[in-house]
Amino acid sequence: GASVLLLRACLALLASPIYLLSFLGIWEPFCRKVFFPFILEKICVLHDKKSKKHKEELFRSLPDFRGPSGALRLLEIGTGSGSNFQFYPPGCKVTCTDINPNFQEGLAKNMKKNQHLHYEQFLVAAGEDLGQVPSGSVDAVVCTLVLCSVHSVSSTLREVLRVLRPGGAFYFLEHVAAEHSSWRYFWQQVCYPTWKLVFAGCCLTRELWKNLEEAKFSELKIQHISMAMPWMPIEPHIVGYGVK
Repeated sequence: GASVLLLRACLALLASPIYLLSFLGIWEPFCRKVFFPFILEKICVLHDKKSKKHKEELFRSLPDFRGPSGALRLLEIGTGSGSNFQFYPPGCKVTCTDINPNFQEGLAKNMKKNQHLHYEQFLVAAGEDLGQVPSGSVDAVVCTLVLCSVHSVSSTLREVLRVLRPGGAFYFLEHVAAEHSSWRYFWQQVCYPTWKLVFAGCCLTRELWKNLEEAKFSELKIQHISMAMPWMPIEPHIVGYGVK
């Protein structure tokens, strides 16, 4: 515990300009509008390379959840710049949501590259409050690298279950806490406060599989995987889907 606190203090000292900007109320709006969209796009390029085979395997079953009309109505929580679009099946009707509306440039680029999809609308909404989406109106919900930063994981999962039709599926790929006895978890604890500040509320030590197990899915498939991300404490991941 003492080692963690000492190293946290050292890291905070290195990041002191950001802490000062946060104290002055400057960092959060700058991060939301400029830094986070820019850095997330860079991280996503690396993460997409590492996760491509996992996403291809994960989203392969999406067509199985088409609705009675034959169309697949998909809602993505935390769309960001749209890096998942390439994995969705042709003709899929996509509704994009994100709490941060400042991803337009990357989003427009990926929409143009993925014209096999039908883009229904973009909603500025948090995962915990999808009130603009009618209950039981979508066949699939997708959430990747988002549950780490929502204010309430349980509230977000309740909203997921509300908007899904019976028999619909929730797809996820998220970084999670490492084993508590590991050095990875030690460094996650060290980095936690500064990482959360710099990366717009991203929490390193969430045990998201427990939240998913507690949610009321009729079927749940979770796989623990590891994706090496150089110099980043986000190697442990979970991937899978739950059926309403």
